[in-house]
Amino acid sequence: MERPPLAKRLKRFLRYLLIRTVLLCLQPLPLGWARALGSRLGGWAYAIAGGERRKALKSLATAFPEKSDAQRQELARASFRHLGAAALEVACTGALDRGLESLVAWPEADRAVLDAALAKGKGVVFISGHVGNWELLARRVARAGYPSQSIAKETTDPRLTKLVERFRERGGVRSIWRGQDGAARAMLRALRAGEILGLLIDQDTKVQSLFVPFFGQLAATPRAAADLAVRTGAAVVTGFCHRVEGGGYRLVMEDVPLPEGEDREAAALVLTAALSARIEAAIRRTPEQWVWMHQRWKTRPPVEATPQALLSGAAPATAR
Repeated sequence: MERPPLAKRLKRFLRYLLIRTVLLCLQPLPLGWARALGSRLGGWAYAIAGGERRKALKSLATAFPEKSDAQRQELARASFRHLGAAALEVACTGALDRGLESLVAWPEADRAVLDAALAKGKGVVFISGHVGNWELLARRVARAGYPSQSIAKETTDPRLTKLVERFRERGGVRSIWRGQDGAARAMLRALRAGEILGLLIDQDTKVQSLFVPFFGQLAATPRAAADLAVRTGAAVVTGFCHRVEGGGYRLVMEDVPLPEGEDREAAALVLTAALSARIEAAIRRTPEQWVWMHQRWKTRPPVEATPQALLSGAAPATAR
């Protein structure tokens, strides 16, 4: 593989040093301090990063056409603040080591959903999205002793990927890096071993996708989760880690039944649509806690169609 130009390598190295230094500085901070600092930084980002702000407002106009401009602006600002706070909270490894269980509540009813899914013996395809604090979700489940692995995307810098991997492993989170040799086999092995396999499927990324409804518009949605569940018969659970009043979080989990009487392609489409609907419902519960600056509807279907026509098989469903 051809090496990147010197300027790009230097930029990546400086970025790695900066992120590593920031993480080291944040590790001993109390959660309250990190939360307040992150919220302030997020507010500044909303004011300064005009391109990201415009993306967020465009996404909010698509998702909530009934809201006024002022309401969407307030939601976008709150989203930036939340993401800043959530990111810095995750970096406070000292405080998380001591008090993760008290920070992230996991009601017995929601824990029972995951226990029942694991009891089926075929592993669990665990679906979430970039809403609330997905890193704390993975850490809370792992800390409780559940055998779990999360699918993650490599960064463009192997040093940074390794840094992220070590950071997650400190919290008990094991990663399977998407795109690496053997990643698909590792996913299947995890499910066959009865483990939990976590995937985030709420972004338009360069992976095999299906077009399913999301806030009333067709959105290219990663299909790997549905394909794995349909192929292996693994149980499917959705889970989210929502911020609640007082600064803490609460886990919410639901089981999702596998489609019956469908061929694999149709079943994957139906299941992906069901998972997308669960993610949308989670975002609607706390819309200020999602990544609205992500261009969720960027990829369009080869032939435009209504969501109803697509799910009935009347239009192309695959992307990439």
